[in-house]
Amino acid sequence: MKRRNSFQTRIAGVLILLLLVVIGSLYFAVKAATADAVKKQASQQLEVGVRVFERLLDVRSRQIRDAVQVLSSDFGFKDAVASDDTATISSVLGNHGKRIDATEVLLLALDGTIKATATASNGPDAFTPGIAFRYSRELAEARRNKQSALIVSINHEPHLLVEAQVLAPIAIARVVMGFRMDDALASELRSLTNLDVSFLAIENNTPGRLISTLSADQESAMANNLQLEKTTTLKEFEFAGQRYLNEQLVLATGSNYQVQAYLHSSLDQALVAFKPLDRRVLVIALCALLASLVGALFLARSISRPVRELARVAERVGQGDYQGDIDLKRSDELGVLAKTFQQMQTDLAERERQLAHNALHDSLTGLPNRTLAVERLGSSIMAERPMALLNLGIANFRSVNETCGPGGGDLALQQISRRLQATLRPGDSLARLLADEFLVMLDGSDRDSAVAAADHLQQLLIKPLRVGNHDIALDCCIGIAAYPQDGVTPDELLRRANLAMNDAARQPGRLQVYQQGREDDHERQINLIRDLRRAAEGGELVLHYQPKLNINEGHVRQAEALLRWQHPHYGLVSPGEFIPLAERTGSIQALTAWVIEEVLRQLREWNGRGLRVLMSLNISAEDLHDIGLATRVSRLLAQYAVPAEQLIFEITESAVMQNPETALKVLHSLRACGISLSVDDFGTGYSSLAQLKRMPVQELKIDQSFVRDLDDASEDSVIVRSTIEMSHSLGLKVVAEGVEFERCLRLLEKWNCDTAQGYLISRPLTALAFEAWVTQPLRANLAMLH
Repeated sequence: MKRRNSFQTRIAGVLILLLLVVIGSLYFAVKAATADAVKKQASQQLEVGVRVFERLLDVRSRQIRDAVQVLSSDFGFKDAVASDDTATISSVLGNHGKRIDATEVLLLALDGTIKATATASNGPDAFTPGIAFRYSRELAEARRNKQSALIVSINHEPHLLVEAQVLAPIAIARVVMGFRMDDALASELRSLTNLDVSFLAIENNTPGRLISTLSADQESAMANNLQLEKTTTLKEFEFAGQRYLNEQLVLATGSNYQVQAYLHSSLDQALVAFKPLDRRVLVIALCALLASLVGALFLARSISRPVRELARVAERVGQGDYQGDIDLKRSDELGVLAKTFQQMQTDLAERERQLAHNALHDSLTGLPNRTLAVERLGSSIMAERPMALLNLGIANFRSVNETCGPGGGDLALQQISRRLQATLRPGDSLARLLADEFLVMLDGSDRDSAVAAADHLQQLLIKPLRVGNHDIALDCCIGIAAYPQDGVTPDELLRRANLAMNDAARQPGRLQVYQQGREDDHERQINLIRDLRRAAEGGELVLHYQPKLNINEGHVRQAEALLRWQHPHYGLVSPGEFIPLAERTGSIQALTAWVIEEVLRQLREWNGRGLRVLMSLNISAEDLHDIGLATRVSRLLAQYAVPAEQLIFEITESAVMQNPETALKVLHSLRACGISLSVDDFGTGYSSLAQLKRMPVQELKIDQSFVRDLDDASEDSVIVRSTIEMSHSLGLKVVAEGVEFERCLRLLEKWNCDTAQGYLISRPLTALAFEAWVTQPLRANLAMLH
């Protein structure tokens, strides 16, 4: 339940988070847009205010200039100036100054010297008669440039000066009036521009008092931050907790002074108008968030409920219950998913049923497989019911496949299964174990009844099968094992029935009952196969050498290398036992490679002691399929410095006939290396004289079955004599093996046989014994045999 709630919570949480991001982004976007609009509006207001400010200053300057012009044109004032009536001049200057609220009224001589003043004389800039006015030259320059007024710094305060000449009719003096740019002027400008205004006069890099419409705290912050600013760019400042846009104007600049003006637009005051909008946006965002929360929870629940239902069904299906229905009636995608899930449940049920059937039955024939057979056999054993097993194998199934193709082999197996099923009694079972093996379980049968049933099956299966256009004759082998005589477990009974079937393949009747102790022989074979792979590494292999007598010359300079295996557990194992096992399991090539190298090592050792021997050794059918055999042998010949002429490779006819084309290529490559070739066991294989003529051999070896009981009157004597004559006519030498009696040797000598090998000459010897045997004087006894 916790996981279900978690899924629903996660869905709602994701939706709410997305909505929070969207609404938050919208709210802050509105805030940012509002702030940006306020800044633009304030900037525009500053631009307008600058133009209004400049216009107001110009208007004020013109008013003052007109008042000065009136004063300078007054006839009484001109007479007083002309007569140098100081008292009258001072009185007139004072009256006119009061009339227009002038803070400074001066009469200057033409050279700029103060002649009279209506201003109190105090401070560093005191206007004392008789001294030069400090801004006399700047006023003259402004008059020539037709400026209406001049802004200067007097006593670190900004002043507006206006000058006019007293003409009578020529210029006899200069009248100057000044007006301080004080808080009143700043307030007047603020009322006209709706902007805060500040004035600052700087003399000799020392700022004066800041004249401003700002509050005292703001004015103090302004003085600390802006009184030394010299740029005219728009900047944003914060004064006493309030944000302002500030525009700096340089009104006048002289040699040692500067007068600045600042216009301020309050951003916080501008934002006050947008606060109702912010509140409305916030209320709308909260309402949207609340509505979204309700919608998200509803949506999450509408999604999570079907998911919970599908999870419940999946849990039930996982437990193996495929019968329930899904209670989910929807027409949307989740409804489609539910229908698909329902169909999947049905398909899974059908597939599991099919898998269960396939796990216990053969897909081709529909018969029970080995697993089900073992299960049924175990049930019978537990019930202690007698039972006989018939393990039936098709020995020529490979030929059936080659004749009819894989599809034909399948049809043959299906027909065989139908024939076998037709013979079953109630309680009997039939199973297919392997591709070409069937198992018939006869319920309640002993060995005798099982043999009768097996004989009946053979008679039934001996009838040809019709597969396509082919009539197939089956070669069936049947092994029999019975419970409880031959085993008390399913595996034991199956294993022994299989052993009996393998034995039946070597019996003429193709029928065999399991023989007690046969399993021990099988276990011995398995152990030999396993240990044979490590025999060379363990030093268990050894070569014995059997001398071969040159009959015509009466000496021994040839031998055959025979492989022996001294097993650590079984003792000396006969080659007739382990060589077929090696050929069957693919280990024969490794044995041949070991024999070749060991022979070359021994020959090098004997050659070093002056004993030159021609050595014969056997190579298998698998070796004749190896195209690289000649290359490896050549490399070993060079490694051990042994001439190739000392080697004779013996091959069998049947080995060549398995794959004649490849075998002939390998033989020709060996012959090209200088190695002699001999046909072993001649007369027992399948080669024709035409095939023999194609083989690059130099020697024939007559099989011992024709030589062992040879006498002048036997049928074997005709075969041996004919073979010797035929071989000599083909330019081949002849070796007769199995010579055990002196009469055989005499006949061979009479028929001009070249070489004799057998126990009459010597049994196989170890390398040390062979060397002693060859070199001892007793070998002269062999000459007596002639």
